[in-house]
Amino acid sequence: MIAKDDITGLILAGGRGSRMGGVDKGLQNHRGMPLAMHALMRLAPQVGHVMINANRNLGAYEAFGVPVWPDALPDYPGPLAGFLSGLEQCETGHLVTVPCDTPDFPEDLVDRLAAALVAEDAEIAMAATRSESGIQVQPVFCLMKAAVMESLVRFTQSGQRKIDRWTAQHRCVEVLFDDEQAFFNANTPDELRQLQR
Repeated sequence: MIAKDDITGLILAGGRGSRMGGVDKGLQNHRGMPLAMHALMRLAPQVGHVMINANRNLGAYEAFGVPVWPDALPDYPGPLAGFLSGLEQCETGHLVTVPCDTPDFPEDLVDRLAAALVAEDAEIAMAATRSESGIQVQPVFCLMKAAVMESLVRFTQSGQRKIDRWTAQHRCVEVLFDDEQAFFNANTPDELRQLQR
């Protein structure tokens, strides 16, 4: 198994929030707390260290009491910029990422991703869910070996931004979670209201 202390958790809160009307999604109120705080409280017990990737309102995120790092790349290029920022600051052998807008992700997420990473001798483990349309990969719920950073630097420097194109270059394992609702995320004000219910 991978020791908890050898895993750094990264909460991805660096997006534009365009479908939420341009607001900072991680700071939207959910059951009396910012969405990203729910993610932090759920992730912290599963890992040895936690960081947040954010590009605005840095002071608000720093008030959560963990290190906050902006994207390493300009112009909100997407989750891979957050991955890269996390890997650049990661001092452990592994980094696990979760988005700030999915407060109910599984409490055994990291354990299950880590077990699969070891069992399959993979470099990256990603969560997946089963829906009516088949298996849905959840690539922002991702545990990776810190050593993948070099390939990510090359990939992003070449101007590419798609997660699946990058992960396809590595030994990946998908870990199936039964509870599709646990991965429900709030991209729009309406979805946030759905979460509140």
